[in-house]
Amino acid sequence: MKKRLTAFLLLAALLCAVLTGCGGGSADQTPAEKDPSTDAAPVANEITVGIANDLDDSLDPHKTVKAGTREVMFNVFEGLVKPTPDGDLTPAIAEDYTVSEDHLTYTFTLREGVKFHNGDPVTAEDVKYSIDHCADDSEGEPLVPAFLIIREVQVVDEKTVTITLTEPSNEFLSYLTAAILPAGYDGQDTAPIGTGPFKFASRAAQDTIVLEKFDEYWGDPAYLDKVTFKIVENADSLMMSLQSGAIDLCNHLPTTQALQLSDDFYIVEGCMSLVQALYVNNAVAPFDDVRVRQALCYATDRQQIIDLAFDGYGSLVGSSMYPTLGKYFDDSLTDTYTYDTAKAKELLAEAGYPDGFDMTMTVPSNYPQHVDTAEVLAEQYKAVGINVEIIPVEWNSWISDVYVGRQYQTTVVGVDASAMTARAMLERFNSQAGNNFVNYQNDEYDALFQQAITCYDDAEQTALYKQMEKNLADNAANVYIQAPADLVAVRKGLEGFQFYPLYVMDLSTVRFAQ
Repeated sequence: MKKRLTAFLLLAALLCAVLTGCGGGSADQTPAEKDPSTDAAPVANEITVGIANDLDDSLDPHKTVKAGTREVMFNVFEGLVKPTPDGDLTPAIAEDYTVSEDHLTYTFTLREGVKFHNGDPVTAEDVKYSIDHCADDSEGEPLVPAFLIIREVQVVDEKTVTITLTEPSNEFLSYLTAAILPAGYDGQDTAPIGTGPFKFASRAAQDTIVLEKFDEYWGDPAYLDKVTFKIVENADSLMMSLQSGAIDLCNHLPTTQALQLSDDFYIVEGCMSLVQALYVNNAVAPFDDVRVRQALCYATDRQQIIDLAFDGYGSLVGSSMYPTLGKYFDDSLTDTYTYDTAKAKELLAEAGYPDGFDMTMTVPSNYPQHVDTAEVLAEQYKAVGINVEIIPVEWNSWISDVYVGRQYQTTVVGVDASAMTARAMLERFNSQAGNNFVNYQNDEYDALFQQAITCYDDAEQTALYKQMEKNLADNAANVYIQAPADLVAVRKGLEGFQFYPLYVMDLSTVRFAQ
């Protein structure tokens, strides 16, 4: 992928007389890709980061719905443990922990000197409050469904907490990245307080979110003093902001925009930790018929989508799992459906649609890569008699109408994992899941899910998750396309950007070159 990116940037250099200028998985890119220059840090040690949509109305991490909110607020909140760029878990608020022989009791010793952004020390009571809050199922599904197996959280002393489970779980620790918040504080919605390397400073709705360096952070301090996230939903406006110098860093950049960057920027390439697909409302006709969904899969030329809409960047997937989740990714499912319009027409005829049908694709307009994908799909489906109406909507409308309200036929979007587990990707297709926005209902899948989450043997559990992925593929729960490449525009003079196997943006390591 890096070789292709280097060639891509050389092409951009040749086109700089025509365009406005020219311009994985980690920040260890070659000097030719990086070349951040040796510009000294400016007097104001701060940057502006462009993002495509506003965050959730509430900034309380326990209420987060949008992946973009988790991405930004990763810098503000921490759990007992936290993820690393290599996909491991490392102690955070907890300095260490032990697990009982029966794998039911976790004992956490809190790190000395950890403070909330208001200056208060983190205590065991804060940990108990936060875990209990995420596990509370009094109003239905808990905020963290994986916490349903928690029997009791006990405070042993000010620096020791025990969590007792009803059954062993080798995934439980992964969910203890859940944010630890100050007990009794009721201002998290608008003035969030965490323990991370950056603290929340201000927010102007639909405009900016400002974070400032937390000087009393327990770990390696952030290099930057201030980060302003600038919300620019229009793709053309985003490019203008980059070219004018108003934005210093922007991730998830479409390749067409990366080609237009001036030589003030360089590109860092990684894998976007999500699965892009045509997500299908399985509860509405004609998509409640598996043959129709399978026909859509056969009518989809996924490589053409990557070539036309992403200039060849991206990795094909065949189910709801992306490659950077390692052992859980089953590459054999990638070829479950090959491009075959004859097979698609045959299935449509069997389902009672020999002449095709009309359908809608609701697409978030602030993500040009998803809009471009929808346009390619619409052209491809003409070959089998399916007429597509693309409905562009603002992101907040997509969240309320599609994700929450489930009032749609199909949608092109990316779905990510909130934790580094297969469960975090696959639980949403369980028929009882509150976030099952595609309305997938499959008894075999539900049974496999229950087996998987109660299985302690890692190899056996991984095999069960792969069976679930195969179930999604065989039943064409969605039309799976790719794990997109993530192109990040970084202003020369900045360095240190890192990718994670999660949809997060860690700015604590970003710095001006000395």
